[in-house]
Parts: sequence; C-alpha cells; structure tokens
Amino acid sequence: MAQSSPSRSNVPRDRFDFTHRATTDQSFENALEAARSGDRLSVEDGVALLTTGTDTPGIDLERKEQVLELADRRRQERVGEEVTFVANLNNNVTTACNTGCLFCNFKDRSKQFLRESPESHDGFTKPPAKSRRIVQDALDTGIYEVTSVSGLHPAFGLDDDHRELLEASERGDLNYKSPERYTVDPGTYVEQIRAMAVGGVHLHSMTPEEAYHAKRGADWGYETVYGRLRDAGLDSVPGTAAEILVDEVRDVICPGKMNTDAWLAAMRAAASVGLSTTATIMYGHVENERHRIMHLDRVRNLQDDIGAITEFVPLSFIHQQTPLYEEGYVDNGASMHEDELMIAVSRLYLDNIDHIQSSWVKYGDEGGLKMLSCGADDFMGTILSEEITRRAGGRYGQARSFAEYVEMITAIGRTPVERSTDYTERRVIDPDDPPFGPQLGPRADGTPLLE
Repeated sequence: MAQSSPSRSNVPRDRFDFTHRATTDQSFENALEAARSGDRLSVEDGVALLTTGTDTPGIDLERKEQVLELADRRRQERVGEEVTFVANLNNNVTTACNTGCLFCNFKDRSKQFLRESPESHDGFTKPPAKSRRIVQDALDTGIYEVTSVSGLHPAFGLDDDHRELLEASERGDLNYKSPERYTVDPGTYVEQIRAMAVGGVHLHSMTPEEAYHAKRGADWGYETVYGRLRDAGLDSVPGTAAEILVDEVRDVICPGKMNTDAWLAAMRAAASVGLSTTATIMYGHVENERHRIMHLDRVRNLQDDIGAITEFVPLSFIHQQTPLYEEGYVDNGASMHEDELMIAVSRLYLDNIDHIQSSWVKYGDEGGLKMLSCGADDFMGTILSEEITRRAGGRYGQARSFAEYVEMITAIGRTPVERSTDYTERRVIDPDDPPFGPQLGPRADGTPLLE
C-alpha cells in the first residue's frame, strides 16, 4: 500500500470560494508517462503530477518520488551536473509602501516616512547617492550583480518628466506625494538606476510592479518605462511580483497590485527593449495546486513569446510575520513535500526554460540542497544583504560565501560553477584549488568574498 502524507497542504484552501479547484480527470500514471516521453504537459497533467493524483487524499509519497526522480533526470539531460551561483548584492532602496499586500512584511507604511509623522519605525529609504556608495563599496569585494527590489514609495516617479506630470495632476488615485513631504527623498527610478549602474556591474532591477508604479498617471506604455530604464543602465528585470498569476488569488493576497495581464504585458515590454528577465512563483498560501499549474502555464506561454526568461524561481511562502498569518488567512506555509513537488513539476512543465533555482533563503541549506536533486540546478547567489524574507520571518541568513557553496555542492557530487546573471559567462570551480572567490566581476580577482 502506498504511503501518503496526512495532507496535501498545510493551508485550509477550501475556505475561499475559488472557481478553479485542484481536481483533474487525468490519471497520475498517464501524466507521468507524458512527462517521461517528453511530451508538452497540459494543465491537467500538471495538476495530476503536483497533487500526485487527485484520486486519493494527501500526497502519495511513492508517487512523489517518481516525480522527483523523473525531474532530476530531466535536469541532468538539460543542464548536466553543474550547480550555478552568482556573486551578488541586494540593495533594496526603500521599505516605504502602501500597497497593502497580505503576504508581505517587508514594507513599512509610507505615511510613517512623512516629515510630520509622529510614528517611529525601523524602515529605511536610501537616496541615490547612498545607493551608489553601497554598490561601489561592494564592487571591491568582487560582486558583479546588484539586485534591487523595493517598496512602492509614493514619491517615486520614473524620471523628471514623470514627476512633473505627477505634480501637475489633480487625480487623487495616483499614490503620489511630493518628495519634499518625506524625511528622505528617494529620487526617481532613473536616478536610482544611474546611481547603481557603476563600475561595470550588472543591474537586475525594476520588477513589473515597479514599472507599473513608474507609469501611473502617464499615457506611455511599459516599453517607454523599460526603454528609459535601460538607457539609464538597467541590464535585466526580476520577474517577481508574479505571486500567483491567477486573478482570483491575487484578489485575496494582493488586491492593490497589478493584475495578471498587466504583469505579463510588462514582461513582454521588458523583453521587447532587449532586457532579459527571470520569472517567479510565490506559493504555499491561499492558492491550490491548479492555481500553481495555471501560473506555470502562463509563464511557459510567455516564454514561448519572448524567449527572454533565463531562470524560473519558485519561492515558498514564509508566513510567520505576515498579515496572511496574523489575520488568520493561513495556518502555515507549504510542506517540504509541496516544496519538492513544486521544484520538480516546474522542471517538467517549463520545457522552454533551462534553469530552475533553489533558494537557500527560503528552504535553508539542507532543504536547498535537496531541491538540487528534485530538478533545480541553480543555487542563488551570495546576496550579502537580504531584507524581504528576513522581515517575513525567514531564518536562514543573509549571506553565503563561495567556500560554503563549493563545500555544499561538491558534498552532493555536483560541480560548482560561478555564473553571470544571464548565464552567458560560466567558470567551473576546482574544489581542490582554494581559496575560493569570484573571478567574473569587473574587480574580482579570486579573493574570497566573505570570511
């Protein structure tokens, strides 16, 4: 008799009156055979694999192992035995935001940042000059990627033209206040990009949601936004703010955010002006398995159109200090079984994206290494500073040295490889030739990044 876990999910997903349900007429055996044959999977196939079949309750552990083994084999066929990682820095510019996403504890209410506010808070806003200093100092350590994802500060505009438009507008729905009203002026998005695009660093920034914020009240499209940001020094776009690309879920967890169609339009626009992108999913909250597969299907269709997505990043919801948990919407996040299946089915379903990332920030070292045998082949980056997951209750640290990467990757019999953001540059690291440090960055000379 097959062993099963007591529940497919730790979250009471039936409390929401969703149209889309995690049921399918496709048998698990047929879906597995389709994946084994290399056929392009359907949504029904995906649901069958992610649930290990809806004919029985819970996750069937024997079936789960079959999915994991097949995904690991597909990973091996697709990208071999290398495990990649990048030397990068996170520079989040501001925590000020009033979008009200229920899954987020990174933000601080933007009204607390006003000069007249009597409230104290532990948030921050960095002016462009500070962002420049942070990046310049980090370049000396050997990093070559800067990732910047921030709150939607009401004073942010795309550039001077956009700010002038916002200042002149009489609309009350644009989420804009003049920077003079805040204790710290965040500058414009273009000013922040120019400040961080120094020394030959690769700048990975401006999510679709930030691009949405950068065009509010204007009659230009996302192509204009990303074109101006590219000209200011932007190199690639993080496909975050995707959460679950099904609007009935977004209406629960982030009703103030852009909808699915807008996210897809922004991603297409970024690619149209020559920017590569990543794509993400944040799962394990109120959504069900069909929502997750619908998300994968929309990402796969998008990649068919743009071909610009370099990696897919499953992000397991960290619940502990978020409104979804505090207000009783969820009891927990995803189980480890769900995490493993999410990685594996992503590998099998996304037949047009080469790289699947395992996040040690979300899963920890042990869990992150396990995901590398479930279909993942990338192990994130050094980070050096990580605020978003930490503020939500994450407990797995904010930095990772090259030496730690080499030790962990070789311990599971795989090959450690330093890579560039877009995977076009790669350096295989000899584990018998320490010390270990980055060599691909503009100032990297192999010196260990962290002691």
